[in-house]
Amino acid sequence: MSKIEQAVSLFIKGFSCGQAILSTYGPEFGLEREVALKAGTGFGGGMGRLGKTCGAVTSAIVVISLKYGSNKIEDQQAKNKTYRLVKRFIKRFKAVNGSIICNELLDCDLTTSEGFKKVIENKLLKTICPNLVRSSCEILEQLLN
Repeated sequence: MSKIEQAVSLFIKGFSCGQAILSTYGPEFGLEREVALKAGTGFGGGMGRLGKTCGAVTSAIVVISLKYGSNKIEDQQAKNKTYRLVKRFIKRFKAVNGSIICNELLDCDLTTSEGFKKVIENKLLKTICPNLVRSSCEILEQLLN
């Protein structure tokens, strides 16, 4: 199973988008799977169901940072490369999906009971979100190679 399929499968099984992506790609860059699952939890629903930046986006940014980020103050080259790749990721994700904002991607306000009810009734976690995880992973794989 490819990493893309693995991440989508983890999401469909019930992990958040952030957990699915971070636990699939993180271990390659030193992030233990269990730690990745915990760390990715809060990204779901646009950061804690606030409908902000999609967890499939935020978790991909963490993966990009794990591979290319700097761990030394003086390593501006790594920081600049990471920023360039994050900008490229976001530009591509927006081009494919129209937005990086969870509420916009799902066309509802996750912070309201009505909005969350719409997500459940319209099965958006089964129809829209798996595609967001997939497109995030596809873009991520292009940038990691």
